[in-house]
Amino acid sequence: MPRTSVLASIVAVLALAAAVISLVQGWWLGLIWLPMAGIASNVLWMNVRREKLAKAAAEQTAGA
Repeated sequence: MPRTSVLASIVAVLALAAAVISLVQGWWLGLIWLPMAGIASNVLWMNVRREKLAKAAAEQTAGA
C-alpha cells in the first residue's frame, strides 16, 4: 500500500474520532471534521483503485 494511502487512512480515522469526541462534548463545531474524513477516505480509495489498475495492466502486458 502506498504511503499516501496509509497517511490518508490515518487522517480519516483521526478526523472521525475528533468529530465524535467534539459532538459528544456538545461542540457542534466538530462537524467540520467530517468533510476532512470524507476527503481523506476518497484519497485512500483512489490510491487503492490506482494500484489495482496498475497491477491489472502489468499482468495484462506480462501475459501478452
